[in-house]
Amino acid sequence: MPTPDEFLVATQWAALGTLALIALAVLAFVLKWGIRFRLVGAAGFSIVLTVGLLGLSFEPFSRTVVPGAVSYATVYDSGASKIVIAVPSTITPDALDATLQQAASNLFKPYRLGLPGQVPTVRARVIVHDQPGVSKLVYVGQVQPAAKGDNATAYRVHVDQSALAAVSPTHES
Repeated sequence: MPTPDEFLVATQWAALGTLALIALAVLAFVLKWGIRFRLVGAAGFSIVLTVGLLGLSFEPFSRTVVPGAVSYATVYDSGASKIVIAVPSTITPDALDATLQQAASNLFKPYRLGLPGQVPTVRARVIVHDQPGVSKLVYVGQVQPAAKGDNATAYRVHVDQSALAAVSPTHES
């Protein structure tokens, strides 16, 4: 996936092309070419594309990678304050901590909706199959943004050691 820097370079090239189209449209009006109104339309459309590329250069698309984190799947996202991710049942406490920090970095964005006072929370869960045909969700940890005055860390990570120990590595996630 292109990075914001690559979108910025594409924006610069699109701007140059747009300026060339505008110059060609002005020339077409001066020389009264029959294609002059089409050139104005093409120049206007290229302006819209250039502004779109500029907008894409502001938002980072790259995901944060935390060393030691395992891959996860977002299984629920309310769009506000509640997010649930699925992790493998074989995850270790250190890997869960890193995975929760990575998920928080990737999913806690300023544009998240929510009522005042709601704290965004990412919860990690594992599916345990104790009996054939019966599945149980086990929440093994969660992460929330740290309080505004807490400069030590950006996130408060809680790993539920007892729930994690109860999940056997032989179960599927």
